[in-house]
Amino acid sequence: MQSLIRMVASAAVSVSLLLGSASFAAAGQAHFVVNADTGSILEADNADELNFPASLTKMMTIYLAFEALRNGTLQWDQKLTVSERANSLEPFKLAVGAGRQITVREAVMGMVVLSANDAAVVIGEQLAGTEAAFGQMMTSKARTLGMTSTVFKNANGLPDPAQVTTARDMATLGLALMRDFPQEFQLFANKTIEFRGMKLRGHNGVMKRYEGVDGIKTGYTDASGYNLVTSAKRGDTRLVAVVMGGKTAQSRDDDMIALLDKFLPPKEDASAASVTEPVTATTATTTTN
Repeated sequence: MQSLIRMVASAAVSVSLLLGSASFAAAGQAHFVVNADTGSILEADNADELNFPASLTKMMTIYLAFEALRNGTLQWDQKLTVSERANSLEPFKLAVGAGRQITVREAVMGMVVLSANDAAVVIGEQLAGTEAAFGQMMTSKARTLGMTSTVFKNANGLPDPAQVTTARDMATLGLALMRDFPQEFQLFANKTIEFRGMKLRGHNGVMKRYEGVDGIKTGYTDASGYNLVTSAKRGDTRLVAVVMGGKTAQSRDDDMIALLDKFLPPKEDASAASVTEPVTATTATTTTN
């Protein structure tokens, strides 16, 4: 059944793009590597093929949250109410319950570390009223950033056949987060968060395995396969790399590490790079409000 869905979706790509209303994608393997400082494309494979973003979607939700924090529309300690819709989303969520509140800080860090679906929807509903309206806001921002093939329909990345992106567009978004919010971007380096007395660990395996990696985001659904956008720096070289459509989390991570090894200097040649502790959302408050 899944293969039939992908065949139908793939056949609809050209027509849907011409119509300009909805796009469709089939999970396919793709990757893209760019030098973050020069913009030079180092390697690309199927980089412009439509794929489902899964939780890479939350990168845009986080981008718009950072933007709202900077312009004062949101405050880090502002309390937001969890809707029934937000609370219903599985599998990853903060799970405080419908009608209860979380802070913007908790929502952002929940997305960054845990890929919390409820946190993403809470932010989207706060900024746009409804998640559908937020999807339009996200897509508009994508166009502004130069993401020409991406369509967003929800804040979290759960399956929607019309929510599509490309490896190139996801790299563009990663670069935009780094460029536009350099202080806040450091939040992506956090591997754990403290949430209401609990220490919760993220599930970005490459961050645990590869020296120099400081984010950015994992994603997975049955339709998308295993996706990953990674920022890494060794010596004077910083990369943003994207792997999409991995068959397993392990193979996706292995593919990402192989790409990083290909274009980053070996560890012994990167001694000039200083080691910096990841910042917290509390630290970021001083530069975003």
